[in-house]
Amino acid sequence: MELVIVTSTIHYKMGECLYGYGPYTREIDIWADLFENIFIAAPLRMATPSADCIPFTRNNISMVPQLETGGTRYSDKFLQVLALPVHLWNLSVAMSKADAIHVRCPGNLGLLGVILAPLFSRFCIAKYAGQWNGFKSEPFATRLQRFILGSWWWRKGLVTVYGEWPNQPKQVIPFFTSMMTAEQVQHSAVTAKSKQLLLPAAIIYAGRLAPNKGVEILLRSLHVLFEQGMAFNLSIVGDGPERNSLLKLTQELGLTDKVHFAGAVPYDQIMSWYEKAHILVLPSFHSEGWPKVLAEAMCHGVVCVGTDHGLVPWLLQNRGVVVPVADVEALANGLRAILQDVEGYKKLSQEASAWAHGYSLERLKESLGELFAKHWGYQLPVVNSNLSLSKK
Repeated sequence: MELVIVTSTIHYKMGECLYGYGPYTREIDIWADLFENIFIAAPLRMATPSADCIPFTRNNISMVPQLETGGTRYSDKFLQVLALPVHLWNLSVAMSKADAIHVRCPGNLGLLGVILAPLFSRFCIAKYAGQWNGFKSEPFATRLQRFILGSWWWRKGLVTVYGEWPNQPKQVIPFFTSMMTAEQVQHSAVTAKSKQLLLPAAIIYAGRLAPNKGVEILLRSLHVLFEQGMAFNLSIVGDGPERNSLLKLTQELGLTDKVHFAGAVPYDQIMSWYEKAHILVLPSFHSEGWPKVLAEAMCHGVVCVGTDHGLVPWLLQNRGVVVPVADVEALANGLRAILQDVEGYKKLSQEASAWAHGYSLERLKESLGELFAKHWGYQLPVVNSNLSLSKK
């Protein structure tokens, strides 16, 4: 069986190597083990990949390049409308190659993909990586994708979502993923057993430096703790458009000696940051869908602090700390409570680690195989270290 993947994720080609955003690439490599060939319908840049990208490692993955459009300006939206016929034609050509179709949402191409896919194959599966129950100020295009996926149009398809929500249609299936290998999970278990809170506490933020990530709130909260004489160091692992403004804010708050900007690092290297960290903070203003950074840090026994939206309260229930969105004082209070309770820290650390060890890349492969066998009637025998679909 051959699979077409429709996604808005930017891909890069340099020499003979194809690159994508690290966690996404590792997941698609797993999908490539389940199908004879993978065709990715997505934007492709013939350029040096960004620092957070890694190469695909499977040789049965190829590109069907799509136009790269999108943006927030009115001119960007206008160009998208003009390009619509080209998008529809290009995606139709790509889907005509497919036995099965996987659409990744939300995204510009994802919207067109969920409309077109049922016309080309009865084997359709969408991954909705956003918050299935919606959120305030959610873009219309995102709501529309969720509406289509939950409607009769996708009644014969599958939709994997993060979490189990009330009144889900029968095609909507709770599904969780991790980008850690079984070996990494086992190694993290050793780290978690010896994790203990020491001062100065090692606090970490890992992710993109963008306005909706709330890193400014984290810095202002740490300024409150600094003024109160609390001992800590913060490592900011990631890059993005807010880097310079966050550097400036760090200086203004007098935290230069307390905050280290590590920049973007390859996925495998982030594991070493989790090993050293005591606390991870995810202060986002918006829904994170399934925040893998929390699950990965928890696997290492890191106590996580997140904001009150989406799946975060469920994920951190009795194994982390949840605070209101964009509340400097509440975040400072939450961090202070952790820093002042060594025994409480150990309990949260152990609970977090025990829960997170249930997720790995290998388990993802098994779960997808079980999903396809149950809903599509296919078994997945191993062929040349790749898995190909054969009909029962």
